[in-house]
Amino acid sequence: MGDNRHSFVHHALGGGSVADVLLWRRWCASVTLLVSSTALWILFERAGYNVLSFIANVMLLLVVILFFWAKSASLLNRPLPPIPDLEVHEESVVKAADTMRVWINHVLMIAHDIAIGGNLKLFVKVSIVLWLISYVGSFFNLLTFIYMGILFSLSVPLLYDKYQDQIDDKLILAQKVIQTQYRKIDDNVLRKISRFSNKEKKTQ
Repeated sequence: MGDNRHSFVHHALGGGSVADVLLWRRWCASVTLLVSSTALWILFERAGYNVLSFIANVMLLLVVILFFWAKSASLLNRPLPPIPDLEVHEESVVKAADTMRVWINHVLMIAHDIAIGGNLKLFVKVSIVLWLISYVGSFFNLLTFIYMGILFSLSVPLLYDKYQDQIDDKLILAQKVIQTQYRKIDDNVLRKISRFSNKEKKTQ
């Protein structure tokens, strides 16, 4: 039962190397991600270092090192820098484009249902989600938001993987409460608004 639960969480995260990192099965990679993201956040957010300047300086340092390495290798008959052929495969581009196409079509479908279909429930849900994102974004900038996302990604899946039964019980209770409150709002507000809008269409 435990193995099935762990395999379910691992499969839900994609079942690949990314899932291994998020579940701390590749301990070195998980620690590297945590330490590097924390160092970058401190460097840019607390130390006030500029992102563009940092990238330019790193690239400049790499170019200088590789240039002098190649020149010294040709003079001293040493091997050239072990740089692999940098190439983006067509399959990777097509796969990324297909994934983006699915998400874009989903967003366009939601926009169509709200603007053309007049879906009031969907409009309320989208408005609440966008308002929550705007409210949270007012407290953090984009860099801090990304850093918090990394911290959540490295902690929430691991905790859920260990305490899935207890968390599922709490989530079921929370879902029942949310569904009850949503039914009350649906019965008292949304249906009245939809009936009112339908009456206006009929009168027109």
